[in-house]
Amino acid sequence: MKAKVHVTLKQGVLDPQGKAVQHALEALGFGGVEGVRQGKFIELELAETDAGKAQTEVEAMCKKLLANTVIEDYRVEIAD
Repeated sequence: MKAKVHVTLKQGVLDPQGKAVQHALEALGFGGVEGVRQGKFIELELAETDAGKAQTEVEAMCKKLLANTVIEDYRVEIAD
């Protein structure tokens, strides 16, 4: 079973990396970009075969390690 985790900064948290990407895009001639928020994508291969248990396990992983829940939001997708 696969789990896909998308981690992004919470709304209102400054994103200096996103700003740097936006400025770089402008310098390359892509002036229509009004904002960039950068995050991370994590893909996990799980031995668990029950989707509900996998969801619970990955949620725990996010809370303990994969995301800083003070400043980041995360979204988990479970697929066969």
